[in-house]
Amino acid sequence: MKKGVRKAVIAGNWKMNKTVGETARLISEIKPLAEGAGCDVMVCVPFTDIFAALEAARGSGIKVSAQNCHWAESGAFTGEISAEMLADIGVEWTLIGHSERRQYFGETNITVQKRVRAALNAGLSVILCIGETLDEREQGITSEICALQLKIALGGVSAEEIKRIIIAYEPVWAIGTGKTATAAQAEEVCAEIRALLAKLYNTETAEASVIQYGGSMNASNADELLDKENVDGGLIGGASLKAADFGVIIKSASR
Repeated sequence: MKKGVRKAVIAGNWKMNKTVGETARLISEIKPLAEGAGCDVMVCVPFTDIFAALEAARGSGIKVSAQNCHWAESGAFTGEISAEMLADIGVEWTLIGHSERRQYFGETNITVQKRVRAALNAGLSVILCIGETLDEREQGITSEICALQLKIALGGVSAEEIKRIIIAYEPVWAIGTGKTATAAQAEEVCAEIRALLAKLYNTETAEASVIQYGGSMNASNADELLDKENVDGGLIGGASLKAADFGVIIKSASR
């Protein structure tokens, strides 16, 4: 992390976990661990838990994010939630482009771009996920894949709007597998992402942009990953469902 320039963000992606009651309990356990933290703390919760999360986090500084939004304001999209609906209930952030959405629900680079645009138009801020599969890494095209995903997702996004976007580099092969990119691998790709942002916008914008690592960051490896200059926090999966583990990562990001 480059603390003099950027503030780290630790975001827990709860995926399809936690009932309303469990959400309130977990946030109550996280609150004292996040109090006075030297990083921003966020939880990305299922749609059904948003009201409970907002209420439980009230006054704590913990931000609440949705896990997705649709690109249309309204319409015949059964089962979907619009960015306007999220903004209307007080949500300020949404996750977009997670690999599981791409893998299981057919999201493409183009639909990710459309969702980013819808979120920004509705006044939301975005955690934008990009990353390569194991096959793509083994073929040596990680840089090309990440650049393609990022360029398309940011199509039409202005230098002012990019300030409302956090980029989460999440190697697909390291999500939920227990495998983690080495700190050197994470740093290499995050540095490439920052260099690309400088080309797409300018150096000042790139230096100010928060780039997280997502992919099995946990209590035991957080220190090493967060010690890297271009890793500005983490998008945390399983470890965010346990307050004690999440607290250790928050502490690592606060040093």
